Formats: sequence, structure tokens, C-alpha cells
Amino acid sequence: MTPLAEALRAAGVGEVVDERTARERYGRDGSHLLGRPAAAVRPRGPDDLVRLVGWARAHRVPIVARGAGSSLDGESVPPDGAVVVDFSGWAGPPEIDVRNRSAWVDPGVVNRELDRALRPHGLFYPPNPGSWTVSTLGGNVATNAAGPRSFKYGSTRDWVLELEAVLGTGERIRVGGATRKRSVGPDLRALLVGSEGTLGLVTRIRVRLALRPRRRAALVVPLPPEARLGAVAEAIARWPGERVSAIEYLDRISADALAAEARGRVPSGSAVVLVELESATEEEETALLASVADRLRALGVPGDPLVEPDADELWTLRGRSGPALDGRLGERIREDVAVPIDRIDALRESIDAIARRHGLEVAVFGHVGDGNLHPNFAIDPAGPAAASVRAELLASARALGGTISAEHGVGRLKRDHLPLELDAPSLALLRGLKRLCDPDGILNPGALLPDEPTAAPGADSGAGGSPSGGRGGRSRRASPTVRRGPRAAGHRRRRS
Repeated sequence: MTPLAEALRAAGVGEVVDERTARERYGRDGSHLLGRPAAAVRPRGPDDLVRLVGWARAHRVPIVARGAGSSLDGESVPPDGAVVVDFSGWAGPPEIDVRNRSAWVDPGVVNRELDRALRPHGLFYPPNPGSWTVSTLGGNVATNAAGPRSFKYGSTRDWVLELEAVLGTGERIRVGGATRKRSVGPDLRALLVGSEGTLGLVTRIRVRLALRPRRRAALVVPLPPEARLGAVAEAIARWPGERVSAIEYLDRISADALAAEARGRVPSGSAVVLVELESATEEEETALLASVADRLRALGVPGDPLVEPDADELWTLRGRSGPALDGRLGERIREDVAVPIDRIDALRESIDAIARRHGLEVAVFGHVGDGNLHPNFAIDPAGPAAASVRAELLASARALGGTISAEHGVGRLKRDHLPLELDAPSLALLRGLKRLCDPDGILNPGALLPDEPTAAPGADSGAGGSPSGGRGGRSRRASPTVRRGPRAAGHRRRRS
């Protein structure tokens, strides 16, 4: 055991892991980035985390939270020399409150396992990211993850009632409340959701639950080449009665790749739209399916859609869109942008134009019901041209009134593009919050926030510090090292 690992063990911070193979595994997530952590810790409870933060502050060692490691923008890639906090084993049984439709969950609980625990109570937790078979609730909170049902139900932030966390000061906090309505100042709970472990380490989550629909079926709709994606999505989205809960899209390349694994459930040879319908009875479901098919035919989408009786199984399959493209495209940029739904075709055209300019193959899938597309550009993500492709895509999304990240977060890959979406005063506000919550800059440094501009010689440094924070008067530090390297053999990107 290394001296650092021995020091961690002596500090009483939980199980300490420093084997080389484990450290290599903890140095990667679903992105192409690579870090070299000094050790990993598996805490047994909040007290372990309090001691870990105190130790990290004293020794100026970064700490990075990690769940399943399925993040795609480098949120859980540690800088060299950091300590990884592995939350994956912190996953006790959910405390389900049926009467109040809520549940307390540990950060390491896997999204789909929570769904299975809720099923006997007739309840469900709506956010279902493509990686829901492996992604943890703590990771979902860190990135404000979403998924197919975000069309109807929204993202993680909409379903979190309370959070318990340990700040970068070592203080334990509890924010939010058990009630559905609160008007008690700014929402600190919402502030932590999507903060990517840069403000605090989440230790417990109270989620809001919904009544589980009695029936969920899905339609798989092949699209003719001339179909306008936006018109199809808008027509389905306007369905009365909130019976449509998801509208997904796979272009022809993505559908062909997935068809090999789909055993007839996804056709090849054309782009497809996937639609989830919720109903109470078999008769209602049959009528809905027929009515949606009629509406699609009126839009020029011929033929009868395929029916998938278990929508959850289709979303699990859809979540394999990324791995299915591994064999077709190989190494690639996997992006996540969104625009208002009436501009989805303009975004699609822009994606194709970027691919043509750079001579690249591109595959596109995503949550078209809320304007969210995931372009996959076949290019070495660590190469010099990749930066230009990403910059052009994000600028295009913003020019169309959209966002540079709809559900994957910002991480290390997109932090330098944050000024596209947040003006200088807003960034300064976020940096101020970071300094309050993490005065020594030990929590996930180099993620989310771009580097703070260096003051001119002799200028007043104000609160000072790097974007990761810093005590007033200390010099600004460069972001800790994270390398760009090839993926290890067998490493799979799992999140859509």
C-alpha cells in the first residue's frame, strides 16, 4: 500500500483501494479522457466523507465522486493524484413512502433497481436515462440526467425533493423538503442538482414518485426519407390527454446498428421514431395505437408501425444505441445538444453540414420529443480536428436558441464552451458559489467551470482562486492534469 493510501486508511475514511488495476479503472469514464488517481475510497457513511474532506483540505488533494462511471463528458475522470470517491457500493434498500409518493435512496442505487423496487407499490421514478441499467441516482443528480420520458416528465431536477450532502468545507447540509410546494428563498436543492460534484458530495436523496401507468406500449415507426422530423414529432407531441410519454429518434445508421441486436424489434433500412403510449386498459391502448397510426399516415408516414408491448424493454434496447455504433463508427465524438422543437430539422441539417465540411460519417439519435439530439461524429475524439467539430456543433445549437448540454452535463470536455450559454456575470456568480461551498478547490477541480481569466499584473485579485475555488489571496492554479488517451480494451460507453 502506498504512503498516501496508508494516510487515508489512518484518517478513517472508509475502505481504501490503491491496486493499480483498480486505479486504472477509476481513471476512466464514458469519455475518451484519462486520469491517474492516487487511490480510491469507498465510504461507509457520511462521517467517512466528512473525515475525507477534512483530510483532503489539509493535504490539498482533489477528490472526485464516481457512481457507475457512465458519464460521457469527463465528469468523473479524476485529475492526476486525486482520490476517487466510489459511491457504487453505497446502495441500501430504498425507504419508500407510498402515501406521500416519495423515497429516500442512497447515491449508489441504480436507476433501474429503484424502478423494480417501486413496481409492487404501483409507483415509478420517471427519469430513465439510456444507461438506466447501470447509472446510479447519485450520478443522475450530479448531471441532472434525463432520458426518453423527459418529454412528459422532465429531468432529474424535477423529481428530487431533498438532498443530503457534504460540502467542500466538510459541513453536512440538508436542502429541500418533503412537501411538493416550497417557497423558502432560492432553491438550494436545485443548485446542487447538475453541479457535477463540484459543490458537495451527495449522500442521500429523497425523490418524488409518480403513479405507474397500468399499461405502457411503444410504437416503432419507420420514416420515409422525405419525412420532416420536426413535423412528425410535433404532431405526436400535440396528442391530447398526455398519453404520449416519450418520442425518440434513430437515424438510418443508428437503426441499422441497433437492428442487429434488436431481434426484429427495430427495422433496418430507414430512420425510425419510437413513441411510448400510456393507458389504463387494453381497449384504450388499442384505440390509441390505431389513432396514432392514422395520424402518422396523414403526415405521409405509410405502413403500420411495429408495436412493442413492454416499453421498458424497448428503452433498455434503445440505451444500447451507443455501444451498437461502436462496430460501425468506432472512436467518435458523442454529443448532446437540444433546441426548441420547431428548430429540430434545422439542427439536423446543421449536423449534416458539419459532417460534410469535415468529411465525416455521422449517426444521430436522441429524444426528439424535447428537441434533444445526440450526434455521433466518426472522428478520433482526442485529435485536433475533434475540437473544431465540437465547437461548430455547440455554436450551431446556441444560434438556434438551444443548449450545449441537455442531459449529459458539461464535465471537462465542454467547460470551455460554457461562455456560449452563460454570460460573464453569471459565470462570476457560479465561481462565487463554488468558493463558498469549496474554498480550497478540492471538489472535482477542472470540471464544469472554465478557467478563470488571469488578472493583469498588479490588478486586484478579488476573491481569487482557480475555477475550482481557492482561498482569498492565494495565487490562481492551473486546472489539474487530465489526459486524452485511447480507451482500454473492452471499455464501453454506456450512456445515451
